[in-house]
Amino acid sequence: MKNPVKILVLGSNGQLGCELQFLSEVQEENVEFIFATRSEIDLTEIHKLPSFIESIQPNIILNAAAYTAVDLAEKEQELAKAINTLAPIEIAKICEEKGIKFVHISTDFVFDGLKSSPYLEQDLKNPLGVYGLTKSLGEDGIILENQDALIIRTSWVFSGHGKNFFTTIVRLASERDELKIVDDQIGSPTWARDLAWFSFYASLSEARGVYHFTNEGVASWYDLAKAIVDSMGIECDVLPIPTKDYPTPAKRPSYSVLSKEKTRSTFGSSNNHWRDSVQALADELLMAEEMEDEE
Repeated sequence: MKNPVKILVLGSNGQLGCELQFLSEVQEENVEFIFATRSEIDLTEIHKLPSFIESIQPNIILNAAAYTAVDLAEKEQELAKAINTLAPIEIAKICEEKGIKFVHISTDFVFDGLKSSPYLEQDLKNPLGVYGLTKSLGEDGIILENQDALIIRTSWVFSGHGKNFFTTIVRLASERDELKIVDDQIGSPTWARDLAWFSFYASLSEARGVYHFTNEGVASWYDLAKAIVDSMGIECDVLPIPTKDYPTPAKRPSYSVLSKEKTRSTFGSSNNHWRDSVQALADELLMAEEMEDEE
């Protein structure tokens, strides 16, 4: 039997990292996963990356680590830059030198949202805030250092792990009678589990360059919140409001739907609609609650 393909996952405790851990237990390929946490390798300590990667000797590095606090990034610019720009570029360089495949996760926030049709991979980038800028610069540096790298742009990632839009809406809806959610920002929600499976199979492929992956369908944040509340069976009124009524430190793109035509033509895979993935996650969480209650 051939030696297993060794995949090093950075950012193991984030939404995608947690789903990759789940995937690692059920996938049937000849693959060995190594999950690195921040305590094992801090991406702000770039000088430690070469020896850390050398100690593991992976075939593939899947970078699911990122600074994703969009508003806080406006204040913590250096930290966002270290994690989203400098570290990925250094990893890309190491991978190029050692013949390791590098897979990096990026974001719809590299675009300004002024387009009215889905963004193509090659469309001009123009991020509106520090988070998007640091991710965009990270992409540019990766491509410069490593032309075999694979960059997967995604958007509006949700899961049952940690603090994200799904878990926040569930908590707030359980505490309040009414939620007001913006309805004039449009994008494509993405369940971290669906992203994990795509990232996994894409990392084993020969694909390189930039690809887009999200769930099918488009939504406003209001649409997503309403679907979450309904699927969880929570009694709470969800009301639409314009962005101007909910000011934030960082400006968001008003339209950031990502085209998946290139992804479909390369990988030939169909994907779940975001509503189906929201329902699947809700069913899973509700079942887990029932099992806890029975215990």
